[in-house]
Amino acid sequence: MSEVAETQDPAALVAEVEALGARLARVREAVGKVIFGQDLVIERVLTTLLAGGHVLLVGVPGLGKTKLVDTLGTVLGLDARRVQFTPDLMPADILGSEVLEEDAHGKRAFRFLRGPIFCQLLMADEINRASPRTQSALLQAMQEHRVAIGGEMHALPAPFHVLATQNPIEQEGTYPLPEAQLDRFLLEIEVGYPDAAAERAMLLATTGAREARPAQAMTGPELIAAQGLIRRIPVGEQVLEAILKLVRGARPETSPLETVQKNLSWGPGPRAAQALMLATRARALLDGRLAPSVDDVIALAEPVLRHRMALTFAARADGVRLSEVIEALKDSLG
Repeated sequence: MSEVAETQDPAALVAEVEALGARLARVREAVGKVIFGQDLVIERVLTTLLAGGHVLLVGVPGLGKTKLVDTLGTVLGLDARRVQFTPDLMPADILGSEVLEEDAHGKRAFRFLRGPIFCQLLMADEINRASPRTQSALLQAMQEHRVAIGGEMHALPAPFHVLATQNPIEQEGTYPLPEAQLDRFLLEIEVGYPDAAAERAMLLATTGAREARPAQAMTGPELIAAQGLIRRIPVGEQVLEAILKLVRGARPETSPLETVQKNLSWGPGPRAAQALMLATRARALLDGRLAPSVDDVIALAEPVLRHRMALTFAARADGVRLSEVIEALKDSLG
């Protein structure tokens, strides 16, 4: 094992992992009763939350992204709120603002009115529709879990997670997210259409007289404890080397792969390796395993790397896709 594994009682760690695994099984079951045909999306979102990160959900409207956030808020016992991002949305509409108040004695003072960001699970719906000024208001909050208003710092509730959505089709009136903000998202998850059986089950469950309601299966403090446990799960040297090889191999400056050197203008930074390290542990725990494997690294390579890489102009003109480059990177691990 690598040095990332701390000295601890193996038997106690196994017991904690097994107990948390049973609780997470109830969480997945509760979410699955409301969200149909998105098992991989649910797994990856839960992986991100267990790793303590933020999620960017990319998909066309009507696939249940908003419903997923509402359901997770209920099932995980978190205070969830939703903000619809629009071009006229201002930073104060998210963070809050100071107002001048006067009491009965004529004394005036400023009072801070908290915005919707002061929650545990924030859905930033169609985040790329807001102006860069408003998008940047989330940067400090996502990284530091606090915001600066009127020269004072205000801590956000714990845990704090942003689940942002983005429509990949309609691009009119949108502002592409800058690379610095994209890097704040642990995973970028593509949300596709459900299969026929799942869509049939969804129709029957959502158009009747009564709609299924999710049940709470976890609490905020339990999620925080789970995030702490994730960081104590041992990581083997083989997995550590696979993460380093994958991330460093995705950079044109250090990659031995011709397809990377030829087609990428820039690659992922160290935060990608950190994301993989945490996400592979979380995925292993969700699967009931004590330690991650190289298969976890391969499974999470695309959602971790996709939004942290960019094709050259020539590659885009030739029809090269990022998924093809990432496949070559995954093959190099074999």
